[in-house]
Amino acid sequence: MHKFAREFNALRYVIKKSNKILLVAHSGPDGDTVGSVLALKEYLKDKRKLADIACFDPLPPLLGSAFPSQFEYPDHLDLKSYETVIAADSVERGFDKIKNQLLPNQVIVLLDHHPDITLKGDINIIDSSYSSVCEIVYDYLEFTNEQISKNIAASLMLGILSDTGNFQHSNTTARVMEIASSLMRKGISLSKIIDAALANKKISTLKLWGRAFEKAKINPKNGMIITALTKEDIEGCNASTDDIAQLASILNTVPGTKFSLILSERESGVIKGSLRSEDYKGVDVSAIARHFGGGGHILASGFEVKGRIVETDKGWEII
Repeated sequence: MHKFAREFNALRYVIKKSNKILLVAHSGPDGDTVGSVLALKEYLKDKRKLADIACFDPLPPLLGSAFPSQFEYPDHLDLKSYETVIAADSVERGFDKIKNQLLPNQVIVLLDHHPDITLKGDINIIDSSYSSVCEIVYDYLEFTNEQISKNIAASLMLGILSDTGNFQHSNTTARVMEIASSLMRKGISLSKIIDAALANKKISTLKLWGRAFEKAKINPKNGMIITALTKEDIEGCNASTDDIAQLASILNTVPGTKFSLILSERESGVIKGSLRSEDYKGVDVSAIARHFGGGGHILASGFEVKGRIVETDKGWEII
């Protein structure tokens, strides 16, 4: 039996009983949140359901040219008019702002693969062992024996490519490759999707990544590669904390390292730590995260602590 059999069956049931469904993409939308909401919207259209996509930011132009769709600002929608609300990917980056506006009789569904999600819905399909939310959506469609059209396949491939770094990150499992092969058989254009996935980077994001790479340090004793981003770093690049996504996975590809750690300052004196490793490196990063009160998957975990980041002769410290 599938580990999410109960949740998948519950999701199928509420979709069947709903006529109007709201899909929520996270702020600063990337390939995975875009791919998952577009795939779900296409699936719901085939079911003759009315579906809208809500997001606090517009669809990025390069993604929009390859995957045209309409993103609506939440304040422009009657949020209470939907029977079901499905938030897809990084649900604490946008959906958290509208959750309290929803009614008790509205069904809330959370789809996520990040290790540090604290929000709860009526149906929670959250597992950091998945490469992406698009992989979760594929699993749901396969479990419910739904036909995956060419358009759905292209959207799902967008999210998988985006969050696996074109199959280069440690979350590229054998299952991911099996799914990609299945999606390719639908006749999608892989080169077009790769261009859309990779080109979707703002100059502010690239500047912040450059600063993070420049400040990165390797500890030869334990194989850790670490970098830290202060609030001044983020503001100086005209970026946001949304732009930090993927950094831990990218740094984890540096030769000779066993795991990566990104420290980033957030609001209210909170520092977020994001940890990544790969199976063959033999490091359980969830154990490190638990030491700081966090948790997650063995290869992808996170934690939050109070303090601020300072650089010393020995490296980065939290005080």
